[in-house]
Amino acid sequence: MSDPTALAFDDTTDFDNADRGFIAALSPAVVKDARGEVVYDNDAYAFLAGECPDTAHPSLWRQAQLCARQGLYEVTTGVYQVRGLDLSNMTLVEGERGVIVIDPLISAETASAALALYRAHRGDRPVTGLIYTHSHGDHFGGGRGVLPHGTEAGVPILAPAGFLEHAVSENVYAGNAMTRRAVFMYGDRLPKAPDGQIGAGLGMTTSTGTITLIPPTVDITETGQEETVDGVRIVFQLTPGTEAPAEMNFLFPELRALCLAENATHNMHNILTLRGAVVRDARIWARYLDETVNYFDGRYDVAFASHHWPTWGHDEVVTFLHAQRDLYAYLHDQTLRLLNDGLTGPEIAEVLRLPPALERAWHARGYYGSLSHNVKAIYQRYLGWFDGNVAHLWEHPPVELARRYIDVAGGPEQALTKARAYVDQGDLRFAATLLNHIVFATPGNDRDTATAAAAREALADVYDRLGRGAENGPWRNFYLASAAELRHGAAPAHIDTGGAEMIAALPTSMLLDSIAIRIDGPAAWDDDLTIDLVLTDEQSSHRLTLHHGALTHRRLQGKPKRGAGLTLRLSRAQLFGILAGKGLDGVWTEGDKALLERLLSRVTAPDPSFPIVTP
Repeated sequence: MSDPTALAFDDTTDFDNADRGFIAALSPAVVKDARGEVVYDNDAYAFLAGECPDTAHPSLWRQAQLCARQGLYEVTTGVYQVRGLDLSNMTLVEGERGVIVIDPLISAETASAALALYRAHRGDRPVTGLIYTHSHGDHFGGGRGVLPHGTEAGVPILAPAGFLEHAVSENVYAGNAMTRRAVFMYGDRLPKAPDGQIGAGLGMTTSTGTITLIPPTVDITETGQEETVDGVRIVFQLTPGTEAPAEMNFLFPELRALCLAENATHNMHNILTLRGAVVRDARIWARYLDETVNYFDGRYDVAFASHHWPTWGHDEVVTFLHAQRDLYAYLHDQTLRLLNDGLTGPEIAEVLRLPPALERAWHARGYYGSLSHNVKAIYQRYLGWFDGNVAHLWEHPPVELARRYIDVAGGPEQALTKARAYVDQGDLRFAATLLNHIVFATPGNDRDTATAAAAREALADVYDRLGRGAENGPWRNFYLASAAELRHGAAPAHIDTGGAEMIAALPTSMLLDSIAIRIDGPAAWDDDLTIDLVLTDEQSSHRLTLHHGALTHRRLQGKPKRGAGLTLRLSRAQLFGILAGKGLDGVWTEGDKALLERLLSRVTAPDPSFPIVTP
């Protein structure tokens, strides 16, 4: 009897759709910055034209072949996409005078190249509108590539309500740690090769150019809101709390084309990304997809998204959306059912399986999100990190815990011998656990230098094997990047999500938050100071208080009852200058200037290249 969940590798529908409407490719498909450095290279994936080797999962190889397709494509009359020049797609909708750009990729350089490819084949149309589908960087970072400085005047920039707050907070509050982990998740530093990086499931990898942010001028605040941009009518559906905190689908009624943003793509998405983020709500996600089907019913012939390839045919889109809806609803509801039976996140991840019809649906496969880590994320959303077993309530931190495990095992050499036995038995998961304990138990220990080095190499080999067998793109990249760190040390980061426009877009309260989270608390335990900021261009006043190692701030309403130790009257630009170390030139001051110097001395700079898999 055949396996009902067996994947139909002979089904070419996705390949047919991925190739449909092809006009031209960028050749060479290499994008460089102003210094001549490569920020994206799709030609590096030419090896995917070959047969799947034994160093890759056949299903992930197939997904990579689809995602690596590159060029300008016609979706329907008046709607075009540039795919394969970044992790995400850029969509272009032709209006009466020019072209509306949807989601200008990650980097200004890749966005500029994508727009140039479009113009080479559709004419030198001006950009007459810009739409951000949601608040993730791969959908707004390249804005200056399509609207350079000085060209945005009069161009409407549309985004869902809350876009700006979520776009900047994700890249500022935990931005350093998320960016560091993203290097592992997308594997952009790994060699592009059959035994290296072959994609990320959602796309190939992230570009590494200039990240920008042009603030929206038009907020979409409710489902049913209509806007006309360059003569093109658009009907919106707000979907907050789905794939992003601020996100929206929208319909072009006259073009009969539906944009699904990143709410429905050709893979299982993440409930919690491996780079880190706020846990998403799979329940709400499913409900909004159900609303999409019903709200736009009968009004479209094609649906396209911010990643992957379109789906043509109204009925085909409905079938696709119903399956995507059921995927997230099933993950949510079954995790809750088993959670309420007393199973923990890891236990649920081991026993839960999808219905056979979803398991064999290519677009529900775990190329980007995975059933395993999505289940754990849903558990985390409801019950947090603690699984209820009090033995896990107050465990030692990794190094101390590892030293004790290795002591129980009889020492590093004996533990290494046992770990190699698990490798020989094919139990790579426990071998990785045991080898990881050896690595953390022997940092800088001269007595066990040879054993520690052997353990690192053995663990790297295990990670290679686990990565090459993974169907999930980020899992593969994380494993292979971890192996590289074990062998070569932590690689320097080279993605900057805190550029000038990102910082400039921060509301003042969030800008002050960004300082507060960098205060060296222990160093400031004994500080007690108050500084008032009077922002002349905002006509607002803010009081900063550093006390007990915590920097708090509030907006002042009227004259405060107690004066501050220092008052600064300045513009936002001058405030940015102070934070950049340019001093108080031109700033009106009253009080003790030494308080500002003391406050700034407590602000730390995070390490952008901290180790991930080594102590």
